[in-house]
Amino acid sequence: MARLPWPDYFMHIVDLVRERSTCLRRHVGALAVRDNRILATGYNGVPQGLTHCLDIGCLRQKLAIPSGQRHEICRGLHAEQNVIIQAASYGINIQGADIYTTTYPCVLCCKMLINCRVRHIYYAECYPDELSQSMLQEAGIPVTQIAIPNADPSPSAACDHVGQS
Repeated sequence: MARLPWPDYFMHIVDLVRERSTCLRRHVGALAVRDNRILATGYNGVPQGLTHCLDIGCLRQKLAIPSGQRHEICRGLHAEQNVIIQAASYGINIQGADIYTTTYPCVLCCKMLINCRVRHIYYAECYPDELSQSMLQEAGIPVTQIAIPNADPSPSAACDHVGQS
C-alpha cells in the first residue's frame, strides 16, 4: 500500500475540520500548513461565545441574500478568516504557509491571505468569485484544485474560471 501524498493527507484533514462548521448554508474548513506541519485550523461559524446559526437560523437566508453577495451581512466568519485569527491569537506566523481549504476563497479571504503572504492555496470545491482569482494571480500566489479523496462529488466542484497552477 502506497503512502498517502501530503496534499491528499491535508485535504482529508480539512474535510474533517469542516464538520465543525455551524453555518446552515455551506460547511467550509481550512488549514494553514508549513513544512508539512499544521499551524492552524479554521471552519466557518460565528465568533466565540455567540449563538450559532444552527440554533437561531441564518440571517442571510432570512433576508434572501444570494451566495457571494453582501458578505458583511452574516453573523459568521469564514474558515480562512478563522485560520488567520487562530494563528494570530497564538502567536503563530503563517507567512509562507500553504492554505488548504474545502472551498475556493472569496475575495475578502483572498485579500487577507495575500497580506499574510501565504505561499500556495489548495482547494477542493469551486466558489464563483472571479475577482479573487484575478487578485491571487496578480499577487503571484499559485492556486491548485485537489479533489477531497473519497468524497462525494459536489455540484460546485467544477471551477471553470479558476486556472490550475
